[in-house]
Amino acid sequence: MDGLIKQFTDALRELDTAGRADAINALHTALLAVSPFASQPVGNVRWVPIDKVTPNDYNPNAVAKKEMQLLYISIKHDCYTQPIVTVYDAEKDLYVIVDGFHRYYVCKTCPDILERNHGYLPIVVIDKPVSDRMAATVRHNRARGAHSIDGMSNIVFNMLDEGLSDAEICNELGMEAEELLKLKYITGFAKLYEDVEYNKAWKTKSMIQIERRHRNATAQDNATRHNDE
Repeated sequence: MDGLIKQFTDALRELDTAGRADAINALHTALLAVSPFASQPVGNVRWVPIDKVTPNDYNPNAVAKKEMQLLYISIKHDCYTQPIVTVYDAEKDLYVIVDGFHRYYVCKTCPDILERNHGYLPIVVIDKPVSDRMAATVRHNRARGAHSIDGMSNIVFNMLDEGLSDAEICNELGMEAEELLKLKYITGFAKLYEDVEYNKAWKTKSMIQIERRHRNATAQDNATRHNDE
């Protein structure tokens, strides 16, 4: 075993940075197949060019300028101790950030960090649909006690719009019912559907559209029967 490892590491020394990163990533993926921790994303940390990583458009996390400076100092002195959590977008061939935007941003905007990282970022990849990605982002942020009302409202609005129930949203985001109710008001859902009575068991847009179509169809049927008479 030691001989095989030495052969591999000797071969790596002959490669450039991109070649070494690709080889190490391939090795990690191969080892994951026989690992007892294969279900854990952290078991397969990959190094990818930072240009292959992109922010999402829904992250509710907000960090003050002073805290960003502290994050830079932390990364400068301690390097990257946590990977960026991402999902892979096959259409764009990009890794979309679920958690770790600010760690990404430090590398993206600080030349010394970018140079030390050889233009690469450590990432892990999770496989989730978009609604689950939003929930994962919120869970990461809430676990750290960092999330903004505006961002949370945007995510709640999108999840309601996609048809998730109150109970599903609370379970996914780790929220209390009253907290969700407050965010429903903040999102403007009540104003958006002023002709619908507002209550805790809020109806999604798709449900409202179906009910409207049903009411219209019923009204047309009644009108037709009336004319026939």
